[in-house]
Amino acid sequence: MTTTDTVAVANANQPQFLGHPVGLYVCFLTEMWERFSFYGMKYLLLLYLTKYHLFSDAGGLDVLGSYAGLVYAMPVIGGMLADRYLGMRKAVTFGAVLLCLGHLGLAYEGFQAYVQDGVVVQDTGAIQVFYFSLALIIMGVGFLKPNISTIVGQLYGKEDARRDSGFTIFYMGINLGSFIATLSVTYLGETYGWGYGFGLAGIGMVVGLIIFLTGQKYLYGYAEPANPALLKEKVFAGINREWLIYLTTLPALAVVWQLVQYNAVVHSTLLGMSFIVLVGIIWFITTQCTKEERDRMIVLIVLTMSTVVFWALFEQSASSMTLYADRVMDRNVLGYDATAGQFGSLNAFFIITLAPLFAWLWIFLAKRNLEPGTPVKFALGIIQAGLGFGALVLGAQFPNEAGYVAAWWLILAYALHTMGELCLSPVGLSAVTKLAVPKVVGVMMGAWFLATAYSELLATQLAKLAAIDVPAGEVVEVSTALAGYTELFSFLCYVGVGFGVFMLFISPWLRKRMHGVH
Repeated sequence: MTTTDTVAVANANQPQFLGHPVGLYVCFLTEMWERFSFYGMKYLLLLYLTKYHLFSDAGGLDVLGSYAGLVYAMPVIGGMLADRYLGMRKAVTFGAVLLCLGHLGLAYEGFQAYVQDGVVVQDTGAIQVFYFSLALIIMGVGFLKPNISTIVGQLYGKEDARRDSGFTIFYMGINLGSFIATLSVTYLGETYGWGYGFGLAGIGMVVGLIIFLTGQKYLYGYAEPANPALLKEKVFAGINREWLIYLTTLPALAVVWQLVQYNAVVHSTLLGMSFIVLVGIIWFITTQCTKEERDRMIVLIVLTMSTVVFWALFEQSASSMTLYADRVMDRNVLGYDATAGQFGSLNAFFIITLAPLFAWLWIFLAKRNLEPGTPVKFALGIIQAGLGFGALVLGAQFPNEAGYVAAWWLILAYALHTMGELCLSPVGLSAVTKLAVPKVVGVMMGAWFLATAYSELLATQLAKLAAIDVPAGEVVEVSTALAGYTELFSFLCYVGVGFGVFMLFISPWLRKRMHGVH
C-alpha cells in the first residue's frame, strides 16, 4: 500500500460531522476566534489611539501601518519554522498563547491623555504596554496564521473530492469571526470603554486556544513535526532545539516591540527586502529558466505587483474609511446608530453573502467558455476597488443639513471593494502555485506575502494624505474633514480605475505568456 493510499484510508476512518472530518471544525473554530480577536482589535486600534491617547492622525496611522506591515510579513518566518522544525500543531499552539497574552495586554488602558497648557500629557507606560502587546500579536499571528490552513489541507487526501468544500467551510469561519468581532468588539470598545473591547477580543482568543487544545486528538498526527528527534537535540547550553526556538522569540519580541514604534524603519526594511527578493527573482528567471518558465514568472511578477495597488486601496477600511465613518458620516442605518468601527463588519458580511454567487458565476461562465482569465479578474478587482472610492466621492455631494454623508454610500463602497476582493484574492495564491517554477514556489509565496505586507504600510501612508491637523482634544470640523477625505478618495478612485484599465489592456499579453495556465 502506498503512502497516498495509507493517508486516504486514515482520512476515511476519521470521525465525520456533516460529511467532513471533525478536525476541520476544530480548525474552523480556532481560526474563527483568532480572526474574532484580530479584526475586533484592528478596527478599534486607530480610534483608540486618536481619541483616547490623543495621537495625531499621522501618528496613529504610522502605528497602524507598522503593525499591519509586520503582521503580514511575520507568517513567512512562522511558516518556515513550522515546516522545518516545529510542525503545525506546536506552532499554532505557541502562536495562540502569544496572541492571548497580546490581546489581553491591550485591555490595559492607563489614564486618558489630556491637554495641559497646550501640551498633550499621555500615559507613556500604558502606551509602551500597548506597543509590547502589539508585538506579541504580531509574533503570534506569525506562528498561527500560515499553519492552521496547512492543517486543514492535511485532513484530506490529495484526491479527496471534499477538499475544496472543506476549505470553503474554513474560509467562512474566518469571515464569520470577522463579522461578529467588528460588530461586538468595536461596539463595546467605543461605547463602554476601550479596555472592554480589547478584553473581549482577548477572551475570544482564549476560547480559540481552548478549542484547539481540547480538539487535538482529531488532528490524527497530521500536524506533528516531520522529525521529532530533531527537536529534542541539544543545540545550545543544554537547551534542545524546540525550546531554543521558543526562547529566541524573546529577543525577537524586543526587536518587534521597538520596530512597531518606528514606521520609517519598518517601511525601509520591507522596501529593502522587496528589492532584494525582486533582484533575486530576476536573476533566477534570466539565468535558470526556459522561455516558457520565464514568461510565466514574468506574469506572476506583474500580478504580484498589481496586488500592492489593490490592497493599498482595499486596506483603507481600517484607516481613512474608519476615520471617515467616525467624523463625517451619519451612522444611522434603518434606525440603528452604528459605531464607526462596526462598519468594518461590512466586508465580512458581503463575503459571506456574495462568495457563493461569485462561485456560481465563474462556473456558469466557464461552462460557456466565457470565464475571464486570471489577469482580467485582477483587473476587474482593482477597478472595483477604485469605484468604491468613487461612490464615496459621489456621496460627498449630498450631505445632510448638518453636513454629514449618509451611511449608504460607505455601505456601497464596501460592497464594491468586496466584489473586487472576490475577483482577485481567491485566484491569487492559486496563481502562485500554477505559474511559479516548482523549485521556487516557496520563494514566490513569500514574495506574495511580502507584497501584501508592503501594501499595508502603503495604505496608511496614503491615508495620511487626508490626515487632519487639529489641536489635541478639539473636535474636527465636519466640512474640513469631508473636503480632505473627498480629495483623498478622488485620488484613490483615479488610481484604482486607471491601473485596473491598464491591467485590462495588457491582459491579452499576460495571458499569452501564461502558456495555457488558466
